[in-house]
Amino acid sequence: MNRVVAYAVLIVAVALCVVEGLGGGQTRNNPFSTAKSFYVNPAYQRELNSSINSCSAPSCSSQVKQTLQSMMNQPSAYWLDTMSKINGNSTFYASGILADAAKRSPPPLVVFIIYDLPNRDCHAKASNGEICCYPNADGTCNYNQGGDCSQGLATYRSKYIDPIVSLFRQYQNIVPIVAIIEPDSLPNLATNHGPHCGNSATTTAYTQGVTYAVTQLATQCPSVTLYIDAAHGGWLGWLNNLQAFVKIITQLGVTQYIRGFTDNVANYQTVGIACPSTQWCLNNQHPNDPCCADPCHLLTQWNPGNNEMNYIQALAEAFVSATGWRPKFVMDTGRNGVAGERSDCANWCNIRGAGVGLVPSAKTANETLLDAYYWLKTVGESDGCTQVLPSGTNCPRFDSMCASADSIGSRPGEPRAPQAGNWFDYQVKQLAANAHMH
Repeated sequence: MNRVVAYAVLIVAVALCVVEGLGGGQTRNNPFSTAKSFYVNPAYQRELNSSINSCSAPSCSSQVKQTLQSMMNQPSAYWLDTMSKINGNSTFYASGILADAAKRSPPPLVVFIIYDLPNRDCHAKASNGEICCYPNADGTCNYNQGGDCSQGLATYRSKYIDPIVSLFRQYQNIVPIVAIIEPDSLPNLATNHGPHCGNSATTTAYTQGVTYAVTQLATQCPSVTLYIDAAHGGWLGWLNNLQAFVKIITQLGVTQYIRGFTDNVANYQTVGIACPSTQWCLNNQHPNDPCCADPCHLLTQWNPGNNEMNYIQALAEAFVSATGWRPKFVMDTGRNGVAGERSDCANWCNIRGAGVGLVPSAKTANETLLDAYYWLKTVGESDGCTQVLPSGTNCPRFDSMCASADSIGSRPGEPRAPQAGNWFDYQVKQLAANAHMH
């Protein structure tokens, strides 16, 4: 082959790679519709059972108890938010969960949340992680220091992602697996440009970390279905935010490895009804159309993501416009059963008056776009702690958003909230009291 021909072949190959990186997506069936069942974690059932056993009149009604009991057989995702949760024998560990699922006939679909990036949760404090780009003396992350995050990324790759890949590779042809990649990370890069999220260390950690996680899982575990997190309409719904997110994703060159995105993870945005078009409700058009119901008052801010159905429609169209690829979605419906319960929809921590939402199902309002409703945030686990923990000691990970006017624990007489991820008995009973599961 002469040099001219070789060069031409190289140009074509590069062009094909670029096109594939921009478009594509995992070409497979909806894993939720093909699954025979969804995995229900016995560890979650034990936590829920503790609230059922303590539910008694007058503080806990028979109806609440009945709802809690009905939640016992509902699946939810399992969060791998520390390295220590990967390998272990019980269903408090990923390996124990997969071993348990493999024993069942047929094995149910298991959903995991990959969530341990260096400098994790750069715009909040409640879920700050264990891996830092540059740790402070007390082990917390120095979010103000820039750099290449080489040590943090090395730890993330070798001690977190690589063991997960090894584990998933072992089970991928036995147990159907879905992996949700790093909630909030890339949305933070799209919109939060302050010193914590916008510095070079955090930006490098998130972009290189997500790329490594996606490419390793996709190439080493091709049977595992991947979705990257895409926040929610109250965060990315504005056109400039959508475009910024689309740009980040396309620059990473990972769309050929993923099926799509998750939305509303660990949040409370309502499902709503999809409108005929993304501009349908703007400029006070069709104000009486149910699809224009706007509990968070986003439409007046020129945000068409007034509900999550409209948001995912807008995000899908943004990707089609930019890349030609139409992604699929998985929506977190664990705690969005009530609309309009917040005084300010920027509030996200242990929201008072929230209710359990639609049960996990592949039967969605738009099955060509939305793969499933699913409980991605474990219903009953705290979003973050109050300033003082239930034990009476100060919370080291207190975030002021957990003292918002809408947060449980901010009013006299309400119980204090435990740290993020810990069981919150008071909240799960309130969620059950306000449930709209069907």
